[in-house]
Amino acid sequence: MIRFDRVSVQYDGAAAPALHGVDLTVAEGELCLLVGPSGVGKSTLLGAVSGLVPHFSGGTLHGTVTVAGRDTRTHRPRELADVVGTVGQDPLAHFVTDTVEDELAYGMESLGLPPETMRRRVEETLDLLGLAPLRDRPISELSGGQQQRVAIGSVLTAHPRVLVLDEPTSALDPAAAEEVLAVLQRLVHDLGTTVLLAEHRLERVVQYADQVVLLPEPGAAPVVGEPAEVMAVSPVYPPVVGLGRLAGWSPLPLSVRDARRKAGPLRERLTGAGGGPLVPPAPGGATRGTAGGTTDGAAGVANDGAAGARAPRPPGGPVPAVPVPLAPPAPGAEPVGRAVGLSVRRGRVDALRGVDLTVRPGETVALMGRNGAGKSTLLSAFVGLHEPTAGTVRVGDAVPHRTRPAELLRRVGLVPQEPRDLLYADAGGAECTAADQDAGAPPGTCRALVSGLLPGVADQTHPRDLSEGQRLALALAVILTARPPLLLLDEPTRGLDYAAKARLVRVLRALAADGHAIVLATHDVELAAELAHRVVILADGEVVADGPTAEVVVSSPAFAPQVAKVLAPLPWLTVPQVAHALGDPA
Repeated sequence: MIRFDRVSVQYDGAAAPALHGVDLTVAEGELCLLVGPSGVGKSTLLGAVSGLVPHFSGGTLHGTVTVAGRDTRTHRPRELADVVGTVGQDPLAHFVTDTVEDELAYGMESLGLPPETMRRRVEETLDLLGLAPLRDRPISELSGGQQQRVAIGSVLTAHPRVLVLDEPTSALDPAAAEEVLAVLQRLVHDLGTTVLLAEHRLERVVQYADQVVLLPEPGAAPVVGEPAEVMAVSPVYPPVVGLGRLAGWSPLPLSVRDARRKAGPLRERLTGAGGGPLVPPAPGGATRGTAGGTTDGAAGVANDGAAGARAPRPPGGPVPAVPVPLAPPAPGAEPVGRAVGLSVRRGRVDALRGVDLTVRPGETVALMGRNGAGKSTLLSAFVGLHEPTAGTVRVGDAVPHRTRPAELLRRVGLVPQEPRDLLYADAGGAECTAADQDAGAPPGTCRALVSGLLPGVADQTHPRDLSEGQRLALALAVILTARPPLLLLDEPTRGLDYAAKARLVRVLRALAADGHAIVLATHDVELAAELAHRVVILADGEVVADGPTAEVVVSSPAFAPQVAKVLAPLPWLTVPQVAHALGDPA
């Protein structure tokens, strides 16, 4: 169905090709997963399938890409639209109409399908993706995850033979991601649809793949094979694979179920081989082994932030290790942010209803919940973007929606879901200059922060030319220039690979240790397990759970990290915690 024959892509002005010598075949009715670190050419490869590369992106394509027998060199994207459906990383870039139902119908209208066919397919897709309650809603009022489901649905209604998806679950809550993946499975198994997708959150999708294509580094030849075989050599891998590498399991497990079947001996070692349990890990903390080093918990990443390409050495006997948690907030410290009985109405929707939340210096809180639960609205209320309809919200002694922006930015800063929303200048250096002026900080303050977060990025680099992780780091530096006591981040790991996520974890830990309070809205259960002191779960605008991370996430099947599911009822949440409990420095 999809065939690459000695394909290379060179963009104008680039020093090296984005792809080089790619030979690849994806059979009809296969789900093929494309993996690799950021910047290795995954989006370029996906774009070559739909014809967007090079017809839209520019550059030069060498070799041949054929889809359903059509050569993409001679067939432009519009001539492939009846065969290939594409969903990119940014759902907003796909939308043409204003409402959910109109957007689902638009692609079929373009293909000239009969009205009765269009009506039936719209209803089917609304039910498949859980969009029926949103059918009349303006797309601009939806949450990021809801918009992503609409983007996927708008492609599915046309019934393409090939689906090309770039980070399809990045903005989805765990339950919604499972629903989307179940739909893809149904299309593959029942209708013979060919699916090619790239995804950084491998813990969600690798177990469903028929074939994995690994791009190990820019310009390198792809590694193609069965999922377990490729995961054994991949520099990026999910926590369950990292646990399998640590324990020396072969073949490597790809799902929690497979790992649990193998985990009996590991559980015995973690309980001290009958001598009583080891010291349990503290929630949100790093762990310290006998050498005194700390390890970040992002899967597949060593403590220097680089992706771990090797499997850890087989561990020896159980050696107790004392976990070192993040410094807990002082119980008596004055809150830097507080919401009491907070309610917010957005249009026809009660986005928040009676929310109570207190955040103290040095505390990291993860907001979790399904798409549309009110997480982004709560963060926005703390920066004055929404006026409460009931209750109060305070940042220090200030009322956000009544405080001048120039004063508010010294009290609280928000990094939104799309960091580019904060970046207006044509170069990173100009962004830093503007941030220094807005914050009243000495010249060079923001640039110094960027140097620490983004080493090697030149001042003249345009923000749009940065990777997702680099844009996030630049936006974070812009916000931190004013040194706000309260830092808010909305889906900060969206689009980040494991190495970039590890760097973000280190930065946020350092900020918390320096006294900053951090609240992050996230669907990344692994990030919450690694970083947060507390987890607050929202549902339909209300707080339904608020407590220590280990207690909240382990008690929830939807929000528990993979390691917790595998080793339950033991208290370990991340692979590094297990490694140090076993005395393994890897």
